[in-house]
Amino acid sequence: MDEAKSLSNTMVLAFKEDTALTEMMRMRVSSLQRSGQKRQEGERLLLPHEWVYRLDFSSQELTFSRWRFSLSGHGRVTVTGISQLWTPDLTHLMTRQLLEPIGTFWRNQDDPEDSKLKYLEADMQEFGERIAELAKVRKVMYFLIACKDGAEAANLRCSVEFTPQK
Repeated sequence: MDEAKSLSNTMVLAFKEDTALTEMMRMRVSSLQRSGQKRQEGERLLLPHEWVYRLDFSSQELTFSRWRFSLSGHGRVTVTGISQLWTPDLTHLMTRQLLEPIGTFWRNQDDPEDSKLKYLEADMQEFGERIAELAKVRKVMYFLIACKDGAEAANLRCSVEFTPQK
């Protein structure tokens, strides 16, 4: 239970990069480019500034509490949930499997580096609640995390705090 830190009666789940899946998706893009083929209709290819992350749920009955994120420096980060459960054959990601709303947080270039990150509170609340709902039927959930405007994945820490319902 090292990925889930228990604070009193809360559970904090950290987003972990899925390097194997990220690499597999990058190889798909590279393969299409080399062969001159086009993506399948509705297929969502991984962009260079995106990575695949995952949350592993050790409990299925959760209530969303809050987001915990930190970003060194400036930039914008978007977190997009994926409804797809990857199978061993690593089926292609389809755009219809991307969830709404997405989570976005940022710090502008002219903001002091120690200023709080900005985010759209209503969207982040709804997104957290949606993750808690999906946790009821999932042991793992995947996400696309995109870093823009100077943000770097190495400078990002993101987790979600839940309250177990038991």
